[in-house]
This record gives sequence, structure tokens and C-alpha cells, in this order.
Amino acid sequence: MKILKYKILVLLSLVFSVGACDYLDIVPDNIATMDHAFSDKTRAEQFLFQCYSYMPRNGLPQAPGRFDDFMWSHPGVEWLNQQQYKVLRDRNNANNPTLGYWAGTGGATNLFIGIRDCNILIERINEVVDMNQFEKDRYMAEAKFLKAFYHYTLLQMYGPIPIIKENLPISADEEEVSVFREPVDEVVDYIVQLLDEATPYLPLVIQEQVMEMGRITQPIALSLKAKVLVTAASPLFNGNSDYQTMVDKRGVQLFNQTYDATKWDKAVIALKNAIDTCHLAGHELYEFQYIGISEPTRLIAQPSRIVTDKWNPEHVWGTGHFGLSRTSEEFTIPAFLPDHNQFCRSVTVPTLKAVEAFYSENGVPINEDIYYDYANRYELTVVQNEDYLYAQPNTITARLHLKREPRFYGSIGFDNGWWYGISRFNENEQWPINAKAGEASGPRGIERYSSTSFFVKKLSNFNATYSSTNYITTAWDFPIIRLADLYLLYAEALNETLESPSEEVYHYVDLVRARAGLRGVVESWSNYSSQGEKYTTREGMREIIHQERSIELAFEEVRFWDVRRWGLATQEFNGPVQGWYYQGEDDAEFYRVTNIHDVVYTVRDIFWPIRNYDISVNPNLLQNLGW
Repeated sequence: MKILKYKILVLLSLVFSVGACDYLDIVPDNIATMDHAFSDKTRAEQFLFQCYSYMPRNGLPQAPGRFDDFMWSHPGVEWLNQQQYKVLRDRNNANNPTLGYWAGTGGATNLFIGIRDCNILIERINEVVDMNQFEKDRYMAEAKFLKAFYHYTLLQMYGPIPIIKENLPISADEEEVSVFREPVDEVVDYIVQLLDEATPYLPLVIQEQVMEMGRITQPIALSLKAKVLVTAASPLFNGNSDYQTMVDKRGVQLFNQTYDATKWDKAVIALKNAIDTCHLAGHELYEFQYIGISEPTRLIAQPSRIVTDKWNPEHVWGTGHFGLSRTSEEFTIPAFLPDHNQFCRSVTVPTLKAVEAFYSENGVPINEDIYYDYANRYELTVVQNEDYLYAQPNTITARLHLKREPRFYGSIGFDNGWWYGISRFNENEQWPINAKAGEASGPRGIERYSSTSFFVKKLSNFNATYSSTNYITTAWDFPIIRLADLYLLYAEALNETLESPSEEVYHYVDLVRARAGLRGVVESWSNYSSQGEKYTTREGMREIIHQERSIELAFEEVRFWDVRRWGLATQEFNGPVQGWYYQGEDDAEFYRVTNIHDVVYTVRDIFWPIRNYDISVNPNLLQNLGW
């Protein structure tokens, strides 16, 4: 058969679950039609889109980075595909792993099959007769990018992984398919190699925007390369002694045990190259503009616009898969009126920890602000008329909700606060949030309620429409990488290479802060923080950058990966999830800090387990620590 002349990656059942014989089980179902997949451009394009289809569902409840210490749910919606929430609540298991991207278990796609398809396209795209070489090179480059991205995703989840450089022939014997996991540094080098090979053949910008937005560009490839190198330089993967026992049968140490400062130097170069290329392609920090509203309201509305204004210039890479916007909004927006209950579920919600992470109005942490009454932040107070844009005047609320930065009000909804947009564009007639039991935004039944009594404002579009009988969303793309992410990563990486922070470090952080309506780091800490010299040291600036990233990118599936690569997962994810008492009917009962769940998160939980079955049939695979 002609197909035998081509190398085909053996399905995961062979590569990671090889048995004693029965190689017929490893033949792909579409082997008879594989030749037709590259018979013309239309079919080749369909195969390319199939390569894209394995991507994790960023922006949806089942996304692997969706839930962390800043976002929570509740067990009354078990039917909803909130896999990462279930992992944090109940922990994972090695028999049938939740979000098992290694073997496609527990709500995940099988990324090794995605890599297989990318390899097939790379090997066979030149057979297509009605495509010119430019088109073939671009398709091949996109497949190489996706192959790199799938390796990187697996690296983040599992640590060391097998490197799948090319597809194994069907004639491969048991020894060939009994693959080993490769050391972290080798996996990183291979991912970077793929991205370097792909970048020159990708477009700088998408010209056919209606048909091709979301396909890979040079800025996307260079940005991913930079993020890969930052990950490799970070404590989780750079000299981490927690994994010193991870030595396979060959005697190969899978985690490097010596810290290498030069990895940060490589990350700095890659980030600057990515940022410069993004600028060349027209990417810039997006500032929301709207006629007829005040500057405070504009700043409050801005965080959601940055995320949900479709393909705005800050989005370096986004995904707009079917149903994303409506699903995201359905599970974050509260009811504002009693008859809104049909659509609103309000189950994907911020934690009290997230609420407290945002800065004071002076642009510093609330526990550092010398003018903020941190000790009494849970006490109740009457909302004054001067705060009418931030909360409902003459109502009772917690001091915690007042005197905060604009991103707080643009990202988080709270009891007796406001919700701007969604068919209400007059800042004097915003939607009221009334979240106590028996009120419009309060709990309804066993499904529709916020377990913390807070709501995520950031993941809904300003231009959606809410009537008494229907909710009409405006489609948007979820940002996988945006420019502010790269600016803050560049500041982080550069800070790690210096004895003390430079003006350039401050500059890239201040660009993000200025867009949010805040003063620069030096001015803010010097004038308002009890740790006024914090920004002058590498360690202090590291802490500032970490918090800035956590605020700016909150609820965008970034913090989960950040906390892990910083080596802080067992510190940050471990402990109680807290909020207000959502069943409280009056102020005294409602405004009580309540423990919702105690998360247990140990070193074992950092890396996903490989399924026990796969370990049993391939003895060369070393299981992750603790599983």
C-alpha cells in the first residue's frame, strides 16, 4: 500500500500503551482516506483546521487554567464541564485523570494525537498539487507552531514529556514505541527550534481578517517562544530540587538541578523581540473610548473591553470558538432583576483572595497603603454620595469595597455595587447588584448563585443586551496572549537579570498601570506604601510584578500557570476559599467572611498524573512525583 511509504504516528494506544502484540489496533481509522486528505487545497485546509482543533478550550469553564485561588464555583452544577474546579476541590487521580491531556481523559483532548496530525501535515503538504509554495510553507509553519504549542502545553502540565519529532512507521516494534520522557531542557530546546523554523514563513499580520483571524502570525510565534523561555527560566523548571528523584531507567535526570541565570537572559532577548514585532504588526495597549461618560466610568468599563472587544489591537493571539462568549457570560453575570433568572447562573466567581489582591485607590496593596484602613476592611459602612460611581449611595457595604483602584470596579461585582453596560450605558443608571438572599442577584435554587457573593465583571461584553425576557450577547474572542502580558513578562525577566531594578523595568510596568489610571511604581510606593523602598530591590520588585500580573490578567487563565512557574503553588493554592455568606439575608448575616472549601494542594498536585494504565504498558514512562 502506498500509505506504508509514509511515517504515521502510531495512535496513543501504541505510543504510550503498547501491548505485547496486536498491531492492527494501532492503524488510524482514516488510513484508507489519508491520500485524499492532501489531494487538493480544500482538503489540506480542512486537515490544517483539524490540527487546530486539539487546542484546550481557553475561555470556557473546562479550560485547564480557569480555576485557581482567584476563581471558584460550587458543587450544585456538576453537569457543567468545570474540570479544573473539580481537580482543586477533589484533587486528581491516576486511574482516570481529570483533564488528562496525555491520553484524552476527563474532559481533555489527546494532545499527542494533535501532534500526530501536525506531523502528518508537515510530511505531506508538499503533495498538494493546487497550492503554491508560499501557501505550502505557511501551512507547514502553522503545523510546526501547533506542534510546538502542544508540546509546551504538555510540558506545563506534566513536566518532562516525550518529544515527538516525527511519526513512527507502522512497522515500529515494541522497543521503538516504548518511549521515554525527555529532560525539561531538551523539551524546551525542541519547542524553541520548532518556533524558530516556523516564524519566517508566517505572516506579520492577517490580511483576510474575516476568514483567517485566529490563525498564527509571526507575533504569536515569537510571543509563544518568549513565554516558553520565561517558563524554562522560572523556579519550577530552573534548578528545582523538589524533583531531584525524577531519574528514569536510563539514569537521565529529568529536571535540571542547577539554577541557570542565563535562562533569564535568553527570555529577555526573546521578549524584546516579540514586543518589537508586535509593535511592528500594529499591536498596542488598548484604551477604551466612549463619548458621554466620565473618566472614572471609562476606567471601570475598560477591563472588560480589553478582554471582550473582538480582535482589538492588544490581542496578540485569541480564540473565538463557537459559543465562547455566551457561555462565559452565562456563568459569570448575575441577575439584576427577578426575571433575569432564566439566563444568569453566576457560578464562576471571584474569591475573597482575588478581591483583596487589587490595589487601593493609591495604586499599592491594601495591606501596605498607609491611608487605607486595612485592619477594619470587613467592617460595614454607609456608601457616601461621593462614591456614587462605585457603589449604590446610602446603602450598607463593607469598607473592603471602597477606595479601590479602577480595575477592581471593572473586574469584580459586589453587593450594593454597580454593573455598567449590557444595555445600560448611562453611568447614572447602571445595573444594581443586590446579592443577599432574597434579592435579585442573590441565590436562586441549587444552581444559580455565587458561592462567594462576588461576580466576575471582566468576562462579559459591554455591548450585550439584557431585556426582561432575553439576553443577546456580542461575539468576542478570548485572549490567549495580549500585549500587557508581554510587557509585564519583559519587566519580570529583565528584573531577574539585574542586581536592582532599572528604569526600563519600571517603564514596562508603568505602561500597564498608566492605562489603568494609576501612578507609576516609584511614585506610588514612595508616597503611599508602608514599604516605601520595596521597588528598589530585585526581590521587592519581583513581588510588585507578580501582583501586577495577578491584577491585570485576573480571570484570564494566566495566574494558574504563573503561580506554578513561580514555585508558589503549594503556598498560594493551599488553604481556605473564602467569600461573604451568600445565604445571608441582612447586612450583619451576609457580611461575614465564610470558609467555602479548604483546598489541599501539595507538591504532588503541581504536575498532572500520567494514567496508571499507560505506565503499566510502557515501563519506560516514569510517573510524576507522588502518583
